Amino acid sequence: MEEIKPQVHIPPPPPPEKKVYVNGVDVSVLVTSEVHFTRDGKQITTSLKDFSKGILLDRFPDLNSFLSEWSETDRKQILEEELMELGIPVDHLVDAVDRELDLFDIICHVAFDRPPLTRKERADQVRKKDYFAKYGEKARQVLQVLLDKYADEGVQNLESIDVLRVNPLTEIGSPIEIIKEFGGKSIYLQAVRELEQELYKIGA
Repeated sequence: MEEIKPQVHIPPPPPPEKKVYVNGVDVSVLVTSEVHFTRDGKQITTSLKDFSKGILLDRFPDLNSFLSEWSETDRKQILEEELMELGIPVDHLVDAVDRELDLFDIICHVAFDRPPLTRKERADQVRKKDYFAKYGEKARQVLQVLLDKYADEGVQNLESIDVLRVNPLTEIGSPIEIIKEFGGKSIYLQAVRELEQELYKIGA
């Protein structure tokens, strides 16, 4: 009788670790552990949060300077892109801290040791203030949806008018119809900007 040999399961080798490059420098080691590294390539012991804190404090010497610039920047994506150019792997920093946080709270927490609020907490506190009362019914529906999208996905959705082309906003009306509910494009954009200001008043 032929001997039946037990089958041995050999697991496949783990996939190679994904490299993360910022300005041509491999910073993937910063994502998971403390390493010897500096921005100019010299080696020291640091972590992703400490590494990022140093860059953030060079860029924003105090909390007030950051709050002022955040408030005055029309598109928060611009600041995110600048931080990446300075050497911060922003997406990995968010992973290291908490993906439920807005970049605003990530910066305040990492650079200035402030207790953060999640996007959902910020959105809920705006709702409690009955901020939408001054708008008509359909305009209020639009702002409520934008607030939900902020809580789920972040501020970038608020800043793009293309958000009016996706569900559930398309169920309220076309982009032109929605903008008319606010009295025109400039008034709609101002309403969105005011919504952002309300979001970032909380805990600031």
